[in-house]
Amino acid sequence: MYSPTTRLLTVLELLQSNARITGPELAARLEVPVRSVRRYITMLRDIGIPVDSDPGRYGAYHLRRGFRLPPLMFTNPEILAIILGLMAVRRLGLTASLGVESAAAKIERVLPDELRTQTQAIQGVLTLDIPTYQTSSAELIAQFSLAAHQNNQVWMQYRGGRDDATERTIDVYGLVYHAGYWYAAAYCHLRQDLRTFRLDRVVQSRLLATTFRAPENFDALDYLLSAIASRPGVWQIEVLLKLSMKEARARVPGDVASLDQVTDGVMLRTYTDNLNWMAHFLVGLRCPLIIYQPPKLRDTLRDLAQSILDMAEAPAQPLRQVTPT
Repeated sequence: MYSPTTRLLTVLELLQSNARITGPELAARLEVPVRSVRRYITMLRDIGIPVDSDPGRYGAYHLRRGFRLPPLMFTNPEILAIILGLMAVRRLGLTASLGVESAAAKIERVLPDELRTQTQAIQGVLTLDIPTYQTSSAELIAQFSLAAHQNNQVWMQYRGGRDDATERTIDVYGLVYHAGYWYAAAYCHLRQDLRTFRLDRVVQSRLLATTFRAPENFDALDYLLSAIASRPGVWQIEVLLKLSMKEARARVPGDVASLDQVTDGVMLRTYTDNLNWMAHFLVGLRCPLIIYQPPKLRDTLRDLAQSILDMAEAPAQPLRQVTPT
């Protein structure tokens, strides 16, 4: 059974999480008559909560635009989620601009002793191993995210690798954090093609008033991984893996190679400038395979196999005791 106080707080929570909600919808959620909902709305107004309502048959209740309430209460799992989120943001190098430390301090101040101890324990002993090689400012991430959300074009100066900075207009389809870097998947009007851009290479940028139409069901992560896997290198690799597609996807990361189902297994295709690394990678897959391209990869694989045999057959040498000086 819900108590009147619990129902009142539930009404407030529903109003905060819904732009508009009707009296019958509130009544159904609270399991009370509609007239009881009107009483709870009156109680909220009496304590200063600005609840507005639209008149008419299809009217609904909503909080006044711009009104903000502090959090009511958090359960233990919710506190854990918030603290882990703040720790992840701190690890990504966005602490200063997003106010992570002040947010964590505010949360700890209002927690009961038991929950405060738990959050301090999590922050004291838990380490998030999230790679970060080049951080990007929170302002830039927010700007590109807003551009993708609102379909606004972005003008930017971009420095790609060793090239001089170029000016270009892009349509941002999505943002991805991958392997220590922030990427934007976007249509580039300068190159007239889809491209990926590392945000740490953006020299300056601004949001434009012009808009674009994004393709439906565009998967930014899938596009990024495919772009990385197909980036041209010195050697073009084609290897038939005697695996099912499910097994191949479990063993081959999406940014290492593309996978295509064929009659006899799965065709792995990628580029590399290091055949020795590719040979080690293929051995690590631990499955039968056939090398189609390049033929030189077969020689590299034979050399690797011979070096492994040499290590296995090398006789053990007597251990010598080292006297500390």
